[in-house]
Amino acid sequence: MKHAYVFPGQGAQAVGMGKDLYDNVPEAKELFEKANEILGFRITDIMFSGTDEELKQTKVTQPAVFLHSVILAKALNVKPDAVAGHSLGEFSALVVAGALSFEDGLRLVSKRAMAMQKACEIQPGTMAAILGLDDQTVEKVCQEIEGIVVAANYNCPGQLVISGSVEAVDAACEKLKAAGAKRALRLPVGGAFHSPLMEPAKQELEKAINDAPFQTPVCPIYQNVDAKPHTDPAQIKANLIAQLTAPVRWTYIVKNMLADGVTEFTELGPGNVLQGLIKKVSTEVAIESKSTL
Repeated sequence: MKHAYVFPGQGAQAVGMGKDLYDNVPEAKELFEKANEILGFRITDIMFSGTDEELKQTKVTQPAVFLHSVILAKALNVKPDAVAGHSLGEFSALVVAGALSFEDGLRLVSKRAMAMQKACEIQPGTMAAILGLDDQTVEKVCQEIEGIVVAANYNCPGQLVISGSVEAVDAACEKLKAAGAKRALRLPVGGAFHSPLMEPAKQELEKAINDAPFQTPVCPIYQNVDAKPHTDPAQIKANLIAQLTAPVRWTYIVKNMLADGVTEFTELGPGNVLQGLIKKVSTEVAIESKSTL
């Protein structure tokens, strides 16, 4: 029996996240305070008692979700057989698997958030969820649209998120509805994540990732860009750099984990989005979501 731990990405955040850990676990409080120091502002104040708007800023959201996941994993003292994370969650997974230190992971997440924010300002974009079509149809329609629009998140069978310039995404939504999509729904995001429009962020982050000290993880990490298990630090870095402009292959990560003998999943962090997605890939598998001890 293999137990995998999985970590959510941006969008899972909620005000109050992590407060019980801060209040009840001395080691957790210490890590949260260390995070406030590293970031140069009291992210804990926004996480525990800020407004939804404050928490929604990319520079806050990404470190907040990362901190909740990683500090919870440390408080639970988890021993994973495999890990994976959705987009930003890949950084949480790397820290929990021992490939990156807590401090280095947080610094990279903060830099990633700032770089993505900047890329959104250079070229505004958006994303849309497409429900009820197979992956190939969505990819084909995206290729037929003028402008930049690509498949960005392969979340589960019948649910794919597309990403690109606002006009191209809107045009693709219309065409996908005509092709039989049950829904084509614009998402409330500030940019075209996991698309070529993130190229400026990728270039900015490349140096930071290359300079960070990565170790061999204690277990394989199934990475977003190819859905395969990795333990080689050089390969992990390369995949992490590619991740910003490449799609998140979540459906295939889950399928590969199941094929490699994973029988139990635990989602650590805010929300339970991944639990729902994993159930759509396999109804048999044991899965739980934990946002507290």
